[in-house]
Amino acid sequence: MVAAVATAHVWKWLGRAEYRAVLDAQLAERERVWAGAPGTIFLCEHPPVITLGRSANTANVLAAGDVPLERIERGGDVTYHGPGQLMVYPVVRLKHGVVDFLETIARVLADACAAFGAPGAAFKRDPAGLYLDGAKMAACGIHVARGVSVHGFALDVATPRDAWQRIRPCGLCLVQTSLAGALEARGLAPVSVEQVAAEVGPKLAVALL
Repeated sequence: MVAAVATAHVWKWLGRAEYRAVLDAQLAERERVWAGAPGTIFLCEHPPVITLGRSANTANVLAAGDVPLERIERGGDVTYHGPGQLMVYPVVRLKHGVVDFLETIARVLADACAAFGAPGAAFKRDPAGLYLDGAKMAACGIHVARGVSVHGFALDVATPRDAWQRIRPCGLCLVQTSLAGALEARGLAPVSVEQVAAEVGPKLAVALL
C-alpha cells in the first residue's frame, strides 16, 4: 500500500556538481516520491556538459571538444550546461498537467529575475522555455513517469557566450540571453548562481505544492 503523499517539498542547493551524480540523485529521489515521500527540488551548477534528449540530432553538436556528452531520457534535442547556469530539477509529483507544471516553474524563475532587476521574462511553449525580449533565457526539458518529474530547467545566469558556440540549442538558431546581460543593460550589478538559487528554491517549493 502506497503511503499518503506529503505536502511539503524541500529544496537543496548542491553547488557545482557533476551531471551524472545529480541525475542519480534525482532518480533515487523519484523512488522515494513514488513511495509517498515529499518532493525535492535540486538546484546546482554543472561543470561543462552537453545533454542529448530523446529526439536529439548529433549534428546539432557543433564543437564539443573535451566537453562530455550525456544521452538522457528527457524530451527535446541538444542542450549545453555549465558554470554560470542555474539548474532547477524538481523531483515532485505533478498535481496538474505538464504544461501547467512548466509554466509554474517558469513563472517562479521570471519572478526571481524581476526581483534582481530584470522584469518581463515569460514562458513560451514552442520552443519551450523562458524568454526575455525575444531571446531565450532558460531551456526546459522533463521526463514524467508515474506522475513524478525528473530533469527540469536551465536558467542562464551568466553563461560565457562562447559556450553556446558548441551547440545549436534545441536544433534551432535561437538568440540566447542571460540574467547578467539583462542586468548589465539596465546598469545593475550581476548576481551569482547561488543568489538566484536562494531566491528560487523556497518559492518553487511552495508553488509546486
